[in-house]
Order: sequence, then C-alpha cells, then structure tokens
Amino acid sequence: MSYMSSNRDSTGSRNVRRNVLEFGRTYVVMPRGTHTATIVWLHGIGEKGSSWTQILETLPLPNIKWICPTAPTRPVTLFGGYPCTAWFNMTSMSEDDSDDLEGLEASSTHVANLLTSEPDDVKLGVAGFSMGASVALYSATCRATGQYMNGNRYPINLSAAVALSGWLPCSRFLKNRVGASQEAARRAASLPVLLCHGRVDDVVEYKLGEKSAQTMYSAGFQNLTFRTYNE
Repeated sequence: MSYMSSNRDSTGSRNVRRNVLEFGRTYVVMPRGTHTATIVWLHGIGEKGSSWTQILETLPLPNIKWICPTAPTRPVTLFGGYPCTAWFNMTSMSEDDSDDLEGLEASSTHVANLLTSEPDDVKLGVAGFSMGASVALYSATCRATGQYMNGNRYPINLSAAVALSGWLPCSRFLKNRVGASQEAARRAASLPVLLCHGRVDDVVEYKLGEKSAQTMYSAGFQNLTFRTYNE
C-alpha cells in the first residue's frame, strides 16, 4: 500500500532562498509485515517518485518501508538546458563532469531529512537508479566521512547503499575524504554497498559504473559488491 506526503524543502523551513529548487511529491510504500528497515528510493532523471512505487510494492521484501521522493524540476545542461526532474545538474555522463555540488548536496540533505523521523530500531538505507543511484553513492561517502563536502554534519546512520546503473559523483575527492581520519576509514570499510550495472547499458556506460566501484573500493569501501548483467 502506498500513499503521498506533502512536499517540503530539504531543510523543513518555509523560509527558502529563491535559488533553492523545490522538491516534488514524496510517495511512500508501507511495509506489509513487521517494519524493520526504511529505504529511500531515488528515481532516474526525468522520472518522479511514483514511477517506481508499483515495482517496489511487488518485491518480496515485506518488512521494508520505501520512501520515494521526487527530484526538483531544473534545466539540465546535458539536455541543452531542457527542464526535467533531476537530482542535480550535469554537463556530461562522465566521472570527469564538473559536478553540481550544490544540487547534489541539497538532494542528499533532502534524503537524510526524510529518514530522520524513522524509529530508532529501524535500519536505514538509500538506493536509486541512474542519477538517483549517484545520490545514493554520494550519501554513502557522506556517511563514511560524517559530513557533506560543504562541511555540514551528515546526520544519518546508514546501514546500506544500493546503486543500479549509476555512477559516483565527486569521485576525484573520495580517497582524500575517507583517508582524512581513522573513523572515516572504519565506517567506509563496514558500510555495505551494492552496485549493479548492465554490460550493454546505452545510457550510463558500463565502464563508468565499473570505474565507480573500483574507486570506492580503493578508497576503503571494502564491503562493496559489484554485480554485472549481460543486458
């Protein structure tokens, strides 16, 4: 069973700066059994939170509550400035893209805020597809370091991160961030991370997903699994 919740900005405040884009509706799929975990599921570019609810409802995972937010509508440089739902702006599908750090951190903060009211005994996770997968992986790096790249504290104790057909944004900074403290290295080593990618993906190239997995593992994410599919 799913329902919608009203939109709020990533800070929960009515006083938002004009240049902060507004997130769309959040959809929730409630657990059919005992609630043991909550996972924020992040859609791909051009989609919305409801795009995945029917699929999530059919998964044989009765104890998971799924929270499915909708990204802001923004001009995307990769598409010639055409506005669509996107978690951050992007100029190319590449790990060398000049990352929209402000958009990325706003989305990651929004995700974390969606999990802050969950019960203490419930495990928390972030998962996503394509661009949503990128926010999930970035959230995993923030959990390891204990902060966003802007220095603000990361407030969520993530239990897992899952990325389907995605890539790691800001990858060139990861090793230095995780290596900055023993605590960050310990959290990175213990956090379960699953990356899945099709070998013939014609949107996000397989080699980009593979390189992201290699980058995370070499930075200290030792509990990382990279699964490939011949599709």
